[in-house]
Amino acid sequence: MPIHPPQLRPGDTIGIVTLGTPLEAARIDEGIATLKGMGFNVVVGDSTYASNGFLAGTPESRAADLMKMFANKEVRCILPTRGGVGVAAILPFLNFPIIKANPKIISGYSDITVLLNVLYEYADLVTFHSLMLLDFNNRTPAYNFNQFFSATSATTAPWEIKNPPEVPLVSKVPGTATGPVVGGNLTSFIDTIGTSFEINTEGKILLLEDTHEPINTVYRYINHLKLAGKFDDCIGILMGECTNCEIAYGKTYNDLIDEVLVPLGKPLISNLATGHGPLKAAIPIGTRLTMTTETLTLTVMEPAVSI
Repeated sequence: MPIHPPQLRPGDTIGIVTLGTPLEAARIDEGIATLKGMGFNVVVGDSTYASNGFLAGTPESRAADLMKMFANKEVRCILPTRGGVGVAAILPFLNFPIIKANPKIISGYSDITVLLNVLYEYADLVTFHSLMLLDFNNRTPAYNFNQFFSATSATTAPWEIKNPPEVPLVSKVPGTATGPVVGGNLTSFIDTIGTSFEINTEGKILLLEDTHEPINTVYRYINHLKLAGKFDDCIGILMGECTNCEIAYGKTYNDLIDEVLVPLGKPLISNLATGHGPLKAAIPIGTRLTMTTETLTLTVMEPAVSI
């Protein structure tokens, strides 16, 4: 059974870590100031401001920061500053029994989704495909904050994940599926195929999204997942946006979905606003979701958090 972390409450303490690529100090400071302005306390990891090229310190130091946040009894929620690259490198240095014994809300997207799914798989922890520290500023749409705070604080069920009205969901393959939802950033998952940390899609609804990749590269990644059996194992498919993904050889992202994924015959909904898009629905990884393509509804069958 998945572990539902304690809900986020006003005045709680949020831990800030950088687990992959560095974020500019000014944007870290802006995010911390925004959280404090919302009434939260903030604890900052030792490597949060670290920078060594495209990585924020060594894998060991980044993993140690995360473990300190899980061990800190005052911390209720953990927010990575950003994703980028390199998150998979911290996985061998994590202590999953300690994480399981100290469940906390952890949220993110992009490369952070590798961690979110590994924590669900190895520590049974429900995690959140939602905001990171870089999203906590006065430029972020209210929809994004509403989604994040609703998912991380509401203890009632069932509840619906709803796209904003201006971004309609699209039914691609008719059907209904109910099962735990897993997934996130397509590019990041490719890094873990063939390792002990590759995504487990058996009996799951698989969410995928990406950004800044030409469509022929997105095809390569999707075909890799297909050859690895990830679409054979899953029971339904949720396709998020491919933000700023370039048309390649006249083919669009929608063409790719129609030509490669629709023939698989799994219930399929596309155009979910989440991840790298400007509007971000919050998806609780590891919770039981019912997707019904005919009515374009995504119903979470259990609370994502506990009291």
